[in-house]
Amino acid sequence: MRFFVLGNAERPNVRREADSLLPWLRQHGDVVVFDLEQKADLFHYDADIALVLGGDGAILRAARQMGRKQVPVLGINLGKLGFLADVSPQEVRDVVPELIAGNYRVTSHLMFECEAETEQGPCHCLGLNDVVVQSGPPFHMLELELAINGEIASSFHGDGLIVSTPVGSTAHGLSAGGPILGQELRAFVVTPICPHSLTTRTIVESADKEFSIVVRRGESSYLVVDGQDVRRLQVGAPVTIRQAGVSFRLVKVAGRSYYRTLHDKLNWGATPNYKKASELPASH
Repeated sequence: MRFFVLGNAERPNVRREADSLLPWLRQHGDVVVFDLEQKADLFHYDADIALVLGGDGAILRAARQMGRKQVPVLGINLGKLGFLADVSPQEVRDVVPELIAGNYRVTSHLMFECEAETEQGPCHCLGLNDVVVQSGPPFHMLELELAINGEIASSFHGDGLIVSTPVGSTAHGLSAGGPILGQELRAFVVTPICPHSLTTRTIVESADKEFSIVVRRGESSYLVVDGQDVRRLQVGAPVTIRQAGVSFRLVKVAGRSYYRTLHDKLNWGATPNYKKASELPASH
């Protein structure tokens, strides 16, 4: 089996874990690319699985680094939460033999393309989580306009707007009050950030649609792609988001389901911490 080993060496413990794993991994397969600086052009290489060390941010970077040639990703969690990174460093040596034996499945997930004119020049980005248009210093409200397939869908004042994929629905969009989507849906979630209106709410729309965001008025606004690529926008220049022609692919091993991850990582679906009958005050 051929592997990419990817990650961000600037994050704590990533270099140490990678150096520890590499000799053992080479005994079990072919390490085609070992890159902890996100510099390799992965399009020119072939692999069966990409092992990504770090947290969810490392996986987002790896997805963008692979570009139009996505390789199934297994995340090794060295971050704070690791919603996409299912496997701990201690579990890797048990999981890799299962991968080699074919005891895993691969899920497919929506990615997006984003185009915009920014002060740094044209932006044409591929991403996995979300596109955010938000206010910058001095952080005054923006006047925003959202169009879907060329039709004006909403205009409002607020701090910004998030367009997220199902994978990204549990990230910034969730914090802004958006819904959780099943990760394999082909849909986008559009969530306003602090709209100055009681009627502006999140919508879920088909990924077949094209979304356009325009800042009509505002002293300073920024485009943020996957929380990593930040660029200052030009007022009146549209930000266009559409589904990409390629999908992110995630390796799932036995015992790791989406709903288990929601429960374990976000405490979703847990019952309130009711007192036991023995803890209740006695009735008279």
